[in-house]
Amino acid sequence: MAGGENTQRSGGKQDPGALTEEQAARMLAGMNDVIRAGEEMRKLRAEMIKLFIGFGWTQDRIARLTDMSQPAVSKQVTKYRSAEPETPMDLSLDQPDAPWLEGRLWGLAEDISETYADAARCTRCVSALTRAKKRFTPENVDELRRLVEEDLRQHGADLGGGHREAYDEISRGLDVPTGRAGTPAGSAAVRRTLAHRIQRDRLRLT
Repeated sequence: MAGGENTQRSGGKQDPGALTEEQAARMLAGMNDVIRAGEEMRKLRAEMIKLFIGFGWTQDRIARLTDMSQPAVSKQVTKYRSAEPETPMDLSLDQPDAPWLEGRLWGLAEDISETYADAARCTRCVSALTRAKKRFTPENVDELRRLVEEDLRQHGADLGGGHREAYDEISRGLDVPTGRAGTPAGSAAVRRTLAHRIQRDRLRLT
């Protein structure tokens, strides 16, 4: 039946037992997303290891945290220690670059999502970003901002002032870039990941 449908669309003859390019593309689309996400996560983990090495952490500590073997970690350590030293990473929450602000927004939205589950408007978007089904494009970031704003209007009284304060800071930073000179240390993915974690931890203290 599927072969007949594709034959009708293309206007040509199609062997009913053959697989069309269209069918293959649909079948592989989800697999390719998973593969890309896996590659991106491996790259991010390698960059995080580089960061840990810069902090002076031991190989044993890094292996335990990353669930990697000692030889694999040792290989990474040898690779990065032979490279030029990079600018130390600033871990203060208030930083103006877009990836850092996007990471803060992600952490804020995830906290709201975990608090209210499916009742939170941002839950599906957060899940898609976390699973790499969506990327941090300007359009997706704008969507997440809108959903978080809706959740804050609905649940803000219960959440307390820390969430609203964080959202206002993030929104101001995204709307009006400071233009501060210099390129911050770390890739965009690493900076988002760190800001996400630091924002979440900060919310727990408020």
